[in-house]
Amino acid sequence: MSDHRPEAGFGGVGRGVVVWAVLALPALAADRLGMNEPRALWQQLAGLGVLAVAVALARRWALAAFALGAGLGLSAAPALFSVSYGPALATFALLLGLRAPRAHAAVAGLTGTGVLGAARIALTWADPVPEVLVLTGTLLFGCVLPWLAGRYWRQSRALAEAGWLRAARLEDGQRHAEERARLRERARIAQDMHDSLGHELSLLALRAAALQVAPGLADGHRAAAADLRAAAADATDHLHRIIGVLREDDEPAPLAPAGESLDELVARAAESGLPVRWEDGHPAAPAPEPGGPAERLLHRTLREALTNAARHAPGAPVVVAVTGRASGTTVTVTNGAATGPGAPSAGGTGLLGLRAAVTSAGGGFEAGPHGKGFRVRAYVPAQRTGARAPAPPAPTAPFTRARRRVALGLGAAAGAGLVLVGAAFGWYAYTETHAVLAPSAYAPLRPGTPYGDLAAVLPDREAHDPPTDRAPAPPAGTDCHYYRASGELFVSVDHFRLCFDGRNRLAAKDVVPGAGRTGEAPGTRAAREETAR
Repeated sequence: MSDHRPEAGFGGVGRGVVVWAVLALPALAADRLGMNEPRALWQQLAGLGVLAVAVALARRWALAAFALGAGLGLSAAPALFSVSYGPALATFALLLGLRAPRAHAAVAGLTGTGVLGAARIALTWADPVPEVLVLTGTLLFGCVLPWLAGRYWRQSRALAEAGWLRAARLEDGQRHAEERARLRERARIAQDMHDSLGHELSLLALRAAALQVAPGLADGHRAAAADLRAAAADATDHLHRIIGVLREDDEPAPLAPAGESLDELVARAAESGLPVRWEDGHPAAPAPEPGGPAERLLHRTLREALTNAARHAPGAPVVVAVTGRASGTTVTVTNGAATGPGAPSAGGTGLLGLRAAVTSAGGGFEAGPHGKGFRVRAYVPAQRTGARAPAPPAPTAPFTRARRRVALGLGAAAGAGLVLVGAAFGWYAYTETHAVLAPSAYAPLRPGTPYGDLAAVLPDREAHDPPTDRAPAPPAGTDCHYYRASGELFVSVDHFRLCFDGRNRLAAKDVVPGAGRTGEAPGTRAAREETAR
C-alpha cells in the first residue's frame, strides 16, 4: 500500500526535475574531477537516465527506486561505495523507510544488495576482505541508517497524528464524562429526595391516621385528618412516580450524611405512630464509623424498610435488629401482617436501588416475604481506613515504546557500523604496512636475480591498490608486482614495481611517484640513483 501524501515523496514534475539535478550533480562532478575511474560518455549518460527513472518511481514505488540506485552503485564500484551515486543511494534508502509501511520488502532489498555486492567482489577482486568491509560499511551507513531514519520520520509523523487524534478523543470523553457525572449527581439527589421525603410523608400519614382515630375528635376534624392521611399517601405515590424515574440500578449510596443515627431514626418512626421496636432490648453492637459510607448505607436501608412497612403494611408490628462484627454490620427489618389496607406497590425500585448500593459496597442484600409479613436484611462490610495499596505503575505510553524501539534500532546499526569501520581501518592499516618495500632494500635489487633470492627482502603482501594508470608500460611477457615505498596511511605514496619474466627472474624495476607529487621522496630518489648506477 503506497502513501500518496505529497510531503512524503517527490511531488510534481518540477520538484522531480530539481531532485534529479541535485542527485546527478555528484555523478557529473566526480567524473570531471577525476574522483572515479574514467568512464565512457555513454556510461555517464546511462547513469543519468537511470537516476531520472529512479526519481520518477520514488513517489509510489520506493523499493524499485532503491533497487535502481543500488544497481548504479554496484556498477560503479563492487563495494557499492562511490562518490557519483552514493548520495542518490542514501536518498532512495531514506525514501524507502519513509514510504514503505512494512519492513519486510525493505529488508529483502537491503539483503539482496549486500548479496549481489559480495558476489561481484568475489568474482572480480583479488583481495576481497577490504572490499567486503567497505561494502558492509556502505550498507550500514549509506543504506540501513538512512532507511531507519526514514522509518523513524514516518513513525514520528504517524505518532504525532495519532497523538492529536487521541487528545481530541480524550477531550470528547472528558466532556461526556462530565456530562454523565452531572446527570448521575442529579439522579443521586433525586433518589435521596425520594427516600427522605417519602419517609417523611409516610410518617406524616401515620400521624394523620392516629389523629383520625383519636377519641373526642369532632367528625369534621376526623374527616380532615382522613383527608390529610390520603393526601400524604397520594403525595408519596406522586413523588415516587416523578422522581423515581431518575433512579439508576447501579446508583451508589448518597454522599450526604444521614444526619441522624439508627436509634434516632427508629425513635422518630415510633413517635409518628409506627409500631416499631428493637429486637430483644436492642443489644449493643459494634457501630460503624459515624458519618462513614457503611453508617450512611445502613441508615438508608433502615429508612427504606420502615417506609415500605408504613405504606404497604399499616398497623403491622415492625422489629429492627442490628448485629455487628469486626468485619461488618447486619441490619434486619421484619414486619408482620398488615391490619389495614396498604398502598399498592409501584414496582419496588427502592429495594432494587438498595440491592445495587449494598452489593456495590461488597455486602449482601435480601428482601422477600417472611411468614405472614416481609423482611429486609442487609449486610454492610466495615470500611477499613488503613494505608491504601500502592497504585500500580502507569503503563508505558505506546508512543514512548515506539520511539524507544526506533532509537534502539538506530543505535544498534550505528554501533555495528562503528565496529565494522574500526575493523576495516585495522585491516587497511595491516595490509598497507605489510606491503612496504623499504628504499634501502629496493636499491640493491638487480635485474636477472631469481625471485627465490629476492623473497627474503620482499614484503608479505603486495600493494592493495597499485597505481597502474601512472606506471610506464611493463616489458612484454612479464608479471609485475607493486610495493609501497612508505607506510604512511591515507596519503598517496611512491610505489616500487618489480616485473619478472617467464623464468621468474627480475626483468625490470621502476619507481612510480605518488599521485599529485612533483618529485620523489628522498629515500625513493636515492634508490633510483642507486639503481641507475
